Amino acid sequence: MSIDELALILVRGLGQGAIYALIGMSFNVVVNSSGILNFANGALLILAGVLAYVLLPGSPDWLVWTLAAAGIAACLLFFVSLQGIVTLFPLKSSVEQHSWLVTTMAVSVILSAFIHLYGGSLAFRVPAILQPVSVFGLSTPAAYFLVIALAVFWFFVIRWFYQKTFTGLAMSAIAQDLDAAKAAGISVKKIQLSAFGISGLVLATTGFVGAPVINISADAGIGYLLSGFTALVIGGLGSNVGALAGGALVGVLSMFAAYRFGGIYQDTVTMGLLIAVLMFRPEGIFGLAAARKV
Repeated sequence: MSIDELALILVRGLGQGAIYALIGMSFNVVVNSSGILNFANGALLILAGVLAYVLLPGSPDWLVWTLAAAGIAACLLFFVSLQGIVTLFPLKSSVEQHSWLVTTMAVSVILSAFIHLYGGSLAFRVPAILQPVSVFGLSTPAAYFLVIALAVFWFFVIRWFYQKTFTGLAMSAIAQDLDAAKAAGISVKKIQLSAFGISGLVLATTGFVGAPVINISADAGIGYLLSGFTALVIGGLGSNVGALAGGALVGVLSMFAAYRFGGIYQDTVTMGLLIAVLMFRPEGIFGLAAARKV
């Protein structure tokens, strides 16, 4: 394999991995404040891509592109916050019930069905705002570089948010001790609802920026959900550093497997990596071992 081919695999793999990392970060924002895994994340990512298809013309300029991004972010902020209300309403606390399994999966199924009714089984094609970039003479969509930058952006924004804002500090307090946070007077449900909204913004920007290289179709959501969740488990559930590392590993290895052996072996390589990590470090590469109460 030549140097230019390896460079192409690396760039495209890191680009796909950045999408998985962003899905993982959207998981973390919610799970750290409520213990809920939002299994609608894959469908929400695709919804953002479909909205990009609807709002962007064949050759968008920067003004139209920016306005479309803002509109999609507002739509998913509202929708995911509404989903948060439906998900959190039946719960007395984050650990007493598991109705969120049903509600989050139901949202995923319903969204996929509506997308299928709108566009059928065909994939939507979204125009790129930037021209392809040459990597060792091989053309590479600029969207790969944009989603890599977006993953780094959200990593530092979320880190700053947790450390410097009252809501972020409250989310950290809830993650450490829910009962103590309640005793301190923190409005737990409002904080958890804010986490859903932030997760929606992460998915909205990911689906919009990555739309030119994402497989936007009714059935694609489950694939992105599984890849993002796998990357998160490998990196360590609850850790955004783990999400970045796990996303990069899954993206590069799956891209290498597709190039070297064929697309049907992508999932095989990814699952092999997942099994290997769980065998030797069940909490993930950057995850912390959970304390066991006895």
